[in-house]
Amino acid sequence: MSNEDVSNGNANDADMSDADTNTTNTTDPTGRVPGRPLLAGRGLVKTYGRSEALRGASVELHRGEILALTGASGSGKSTLLHCLAGMVRPDAGAVTYDGERLDALPEKRLSELRRTDFGVVFQFGQLIPELTALDNVALPLMLAGTGRAEARERAGQWLERFGVRGQQELRPGEMSGGQAQRAALARALVTGPKAVFADEPTGALDSLASEQVMTALAHTARESDTAVLLVTHDAQVAAYADREVRLRDGIVAAQEVTA
Repeated sequence: MSNEDVSNGNANDADMSDADTNTTNTTDPTGRVPGRPLLAGRGLVKTYGRSEALRGASVELHRGEILALTGASGSGKSTLLHCLAGMVRPDAGAVTYDGERLDALPEKRLSELRRTDFGVVFQFGQLIPELTALDNVALPLMLAGTGRAEARERAGQWLERFGVRGQQELRPGEMSGGQAQRAALARALVTGPKAVFADEPTGALDSLASEQVMTALAHTARESDTAVLLVTHDAQVAAYADREVRLRDGIVAAQEVTA
């Protein structure tokens, strides 16, 4: 073998090594290594009467990602969230969660996932009005089998993380909108879910309270590597996300990286 052959062979080996390295280190625009998404909806269709809420929408949510669904009123963003969270079954298409076909699961398994893997926050928080903030946050833990004393202790820690420990003995009607919504976020995250579904979580709040809620949600989600699917019509709220998916007339119209 000539020196030239050896030289060419070494060069080829180097090229292959570089190619392998490039393949291994390839990332998407958000900086994550591509892989199986935690949650995915493919070709989702949902009709209410004669109204087509979803017309073949597809979306993916990855571990640790904050994804904002945006669009005009009636564009299908809340229906898409409800399908991805297993609250509503699509008429066609498929929803997969961590390798399971979510839209085909029996209700018992869906209820289990809601207790262990999913956290949900709505526009008005939907705290139980008769319970204190502390007991509202402790409730999911107790439903999952945690003893009352331990559940209340952990709930207090989460309320402190969201800056409302001082209001833990207040009932929702005695709290400000921002305080109640931060308590609702604590309740959604207290069980350590893999995914949080937030449907217009700041829709009923003023700009200052909205900023406080979103700062707390984004910080806590990234700290715990929790995926967040966020529905909003507010561009300032969407800016907290890693990606934005815009819907129009029940289909995905555009996607962009925001982080």
